[in-house]
Amino acid sequence: MAMPINELLTDENIEEQAWRALEQSILYYQGRPIGTVAAYDVSVEALNYDQCFVRDFVSSALIFLIKGRTDIVRNFLEETLKLQPKERELDAYKPGRGLIPASFKVVSVNGQEHLEADFGEHAIARVTPVDSCLWWIILLRAYIVATKDYSIAYEPEFQNGIRLIMEICLANRFDMYPTLLVPDGACMIDRRMGIYGHPLELQVLFYAALRAAREMLICKGNQDIVAAIDNRLPLLCAHIRQHYWIDINRLNTIYRFKSEEYGKAAVNLFNIYVDSLPYYELDKWLPIKGGYLAGNVGPSQLDTRFFALGNLMAIISDLATEEQSQAIMTLIEEQWDDLMGDMPMKICFPALENEEYRIVTGCDPKNIPWSYHNAGSWPVLMWMFAAASVKTNKIGLARKAIEIAKVRLSEDEWPEYYDGKKGRLIGKQARKYQTWTIAGFLLAKELMDNPIYLSLVSFDELSPEVISRACEFEIGSVDPFLSH
Repeated sequence: MAMPINELLTDENIEEQAWRALEQSILYYQGRPIGTVAAYDVSVEALNYDQCFVRDFVSSALIFLIKGRTDIVRNFLEETLKLQPKERELDAYKPGRGLIPASFKVVSVNGQEHLEADFGEHAIARVTPVDSCLWWIILLRAYIVATKDYSIAYEPEFQNGIRLIMEICLANRFDMYPTLLVPDGACMIDRRMGIYGHPLELQVLFYAALRAAREMLICKGNQDIVAAIDNRLPLLCAHIRQHYWIDINRLNTIYRFKSEEYGKAAVNLFNIYVDSLPYYELDKWLPIKGGYLAGNVGPSQLDTRFFALGNLMAIISDLATEEQSQAIMTLIEEQWDDLMGDMPMKICFPALENEEYRIVTGCDPKNIPWSYHNAGSWPVLMWMFAAASVKTNKIGLARKAIEIAKVRLSEDEWPEYYDGKKGRLIGKQARKYQTWTIAGFLLAKELMDNPIYLSLVSFDELSPEVISRACEFEIGSVDPFLSH
């Protein structure tokens, strides 16, 4: 699939090459297109890269919707919904009711095709995905926005599917925050990286999925779910905006926290210990007008790493305020070499190194510092960066990122990720012709050329009045979901 040496790498040629590769990645089931394989790299063993991953397909699905290839997206939504367990399972090793699988593949037995779902039981470390359910709801709404086919939301199967996902997300639990409590490795960062608890990425996707579900739960019988969403949304929004936010002013406040506070008058609500945070590094790194949402907040935990997907999706979904959104983009612009480098963009920053790397990752050889999910560079994030740039009227930044990436991506045969502090090395174990790398590039270009497509993944901001009322709640006052 490599491009002939004598073919000039013009914008048109690069996009044409990308489209050819994307078309070749389409997965068919019973003669119908139902998704895209993770990677079409025939030079190495497929492992599970010949499957369709829900989170991976979102990039492809959005570009297909933009180009009018809505049949692929609808087929995907219908078939993955059929894979969702509908009954309560007593066996703890079986997927719970309402889960959407991490991935699926087409299996042929005696000439008959069927889909085989993976809910994490075959995954490395056997981690169940939390984000698949959330991305599925976000994509269903995007399909409706693109096609104006509201009838799909009225279908009983889809209403029930959304409801089952919401039941998982809003169920009574051993937690006192409006955020989702999840294990390590339950999202795009699918290996041990110290993100257990309440990682930013999943809180932002949770918020966007709640917004999308609220719009689509339109049939009778959903009043309890709708009420639970209406209770949770402003609390979640206020919680993230207040407790996850880091800028110079907030850093000064945290720096002077007292610990071991008790009662309603406590200011240091999570009992963050001063010595656990890299204040002097942050003092050098944070621009005066810049800021970002922290990677994780919980008991005695404030993870000050910058996680790209969570921050970008917070802008896109209107979880971040307008002021916070501008500050995040200012930070990215000011720290371009760190966060974007020679291949946009870092999945997180900085990397875990030395003893911290060994303890937190368990000496994971794939997650060595500045590689893979330990601060590797992932081109798929460019579409989210482009969308955030459109949202904040910083389109020039996204164009700069695309210009940096486009020729290298084509010449390097569309790798999954890049290694190194500047992203100059093709990932040590990266697959070539990675589908969401290809789709992410094409989608970023489309968002630059046609900002109207931002409506596929964006919402209107919650009113300030609703948020201010939510801020009056104490942590732990979330209205419990009434299960049946």
